[in-house]
Amino acid sequence: MEAANSAHGGGAPEVANIITLLNSYFHESSIVSFLHHWENPVFSVLIIIGLVIVARMATKNRTIVPGKLQNFVEFALESLDNLSKGVIGHHGRHYAPFIGTLFIYILVMNLSGLVPFMKSPSSSLNTTIGLAVIVFIYVQYTGLRRLGLGGYIFHLLGQPRDVMGWVFVPLMLPLHVIEEFIKPMSLSLRLFGNVFGEDVLIGAFVTMGIMALSFMGSPIGLPLQIPFMMLAVITGTIQALVFTLLSTVYISLMLPHEEH
Repeated sequence: MEAANSAHGGGAPEVANIITLLNSYFHESSIVSFLHHWENPVFSVLIIIGLVIVARMATKNRTIVPGKLQNFVEFALESLDNLSKGVIGHHGRHYAPFIGTLFIYILVMNLSGLVPFMKSPSSSLNTTIGLAVIVFIYVQYTGLRRLGLGGYIFHLLGQPRDVMGWVFVPLMLPLHVIEEFIKPMSLSLRLFGNVFGEDVLIGAFVTMGIMALSFMGSPIGLPLQIPFMMLAVITGTIQALVFTLLSTVYISLMLPHEEH
């Protein structure tokens, strides 16, 4: 079985997923070629469908004494609600659905590459930039909605309170506008770099494990990648938390001061 494939056209090894395997054997098929071209969106949609199914199963027959799945989902939601309120304040519950969805979706995407024949869509810069664009739009929408157009512009001006504040407006305005674009962009690059690096590292050690037993003609290799897969679980969780936490901070910075 093909163990690794060239990633992003740059020659970096990644563990093969079901779509790359199908493309290896049925590359002349138009359907397979389509799936291979849109590989990351396909896995993203599969993850969304999986999350919807789990959410439906957890809420279908809710009971006062929750079962294991309901209890786990309620614990996760309560933790994310506390995270939102801890950063934003008592108004944080209003933003918890967005923040919670963001964390769960990114976490599952980060860890999906550890599942056989799956791939981490967040190892693609296109995916992480898409997430950054969503955060950017949501933050700007929140600012316009909570501050109003005048308050939003006043925020971008640096909220000048005195003469010196207004003197620095020509400097503060472009800096704040650039900052609003840089903050989500930094999120996307950080998430992409870490997840892509993990996948490449695991793919490299899978290749080394196969090469180590190639002289025996073995169809499998040494599991050299297992320690790095365990590490990827930790780092993938941390990266999802960092992305979500910083997004929560960006939302908080856009809110009126009395809501903090």
